[in-house]
Amino acid sequence: MTISPAGSRDFRLIWAGTTAGRLGEAVASVATPLVALTVLDAGPFTVTLLTAAAWLPWLLIGLPAGAIVDRLAKRPVMIAADVTSAVAIGSVPVAAALHHLTVTHLLVAALVLGAATVFFQSAWAAYLPAVLDEKQLVGANALLYGSESASKVAGPGLAGLLAGAVGAVSGLAVQAGAFAFSAACLLLVRRPERRPPPPLERHLWREVGEGIRYVRHDRIIRRLALHGAVSNLPLTGYQALLVVFLVREIGLSPGTVGLLLTLTALGGVAGAALVQPLVRRLGDARTLVVCKAGAGPCALVVPFTGRGVALGLFVVASTLVILGITAGNVVSASFRQRWVDPGMLSRVMTSIQVVNLGTIPLGAVSAGALANWVGTRESLAVMTVAYAASGLMLVLGPLRGLRDLPSRSLRGAGLPA
Repeated sequence: MTISPAGSRDFRLIWAGTTAGRLGEAVASVATPLVALTVLDAGPFTVTLLTAAAWLPWLLIGLPAGAIVDRLAKRPVMIAADVTSAVAIGSVPVAAALHHLTVTHLLVAALVLGAATVFFQSAWAAYLPAVLDEKQLVGANALLYGSESASKVAGPGLAGLLAGAVGAVSGLAVQAGAFAFSAACLLLVRRPERRPPPPLERHLWREVGEGIRYVRHDRIIRRLALHGAVSNLPLTGYQALLVVFLVREIGLSPGTVGLLLTLTALGGVAGAALVQPLVRRLGDARTLVVCKAGAGPCALVVPFTGRGVALGLFVVASTLVILGITAGNVVSASFRQRWVDPGMLSRVMTSIQVVNLGTIPLGAVSAGALANWVGTRESLAVMTVAYAASGLMLVLGPLRGLRDLPSRSLRGAGLPA
């Protein structure tokens, strides 16, 4: 019988800290574009630049960060990243209070936050399997993604309420506090990490190359990484334009935007709750394909959003998109954690993330440039069509015909990579 990870005090601390961090990010995901739009009177292109800046560090430092993190204990790296994030984001409301806030300040804060996130996520990928048993990973990831989704439910509404009551900048103060709380929770964790033995020789770029080669030679890992890159480009463009679209094109107030995004984020809660029953019924490979590939066509409804009934269709479609993404992410994260050798996990994860997330800045900037050229609604339509088409990479790839994804324990049986 598998013991639930929720029974562990240390996991509950990790869970609480992660949830707080995700709540802060959910608040800021709405608060940041609202600050740019309502405080600094920025246009669509500037708003998408903020999204690009947050993801650019994956391209700049992602690969060496993974190799560095593989050499270190993961928890101190995560704590340092949380503290750095709190300071970077906390500087924005301070600058606003002193009437010195500029678009440049927002961009720099986004870059610093992005760099801290690279190190946090690189460490996080290897930390969970270092403190939990393999059989607990799906349950743990379901709880973590479920609380992340619940944070996304509460976050946009909270951002809208704060924006209406005391101004959009206050949402970023909430995010800074959430990062500080996450660091405090990690400080209280007692369970030591299971750390793999260090290599006899250390060479940073050789270790980086090992992670890249692993991704290139493992057919399932490679396909998931490439699908992430192709799908994230239009998905990020779609997400970067969404607040601009709802405020400028549909004419909704910040509070209404927050409420709508709160409702759609319920899809993430549903996805995390449904993933384990789906895996038991369909197998994790089929669940991954159905959820990830099925999310794209639902997004095609979003550009047709308008007032009245069309807003209801927007909520339903966006909810299904988030449901599919969340359930698919739980399965893929659990697979990587149980399949990749522990001593290489951070390097492999950052190699995947550089491929996965490297297209995000391009997607955000492309969507903004296209919106300036042909209009926000039209740009949104292009992004959703491209996102829907990306699911074919999973339907026609090496996952086709598989019921279940492999695990590390099956390597000895000669399972092909």
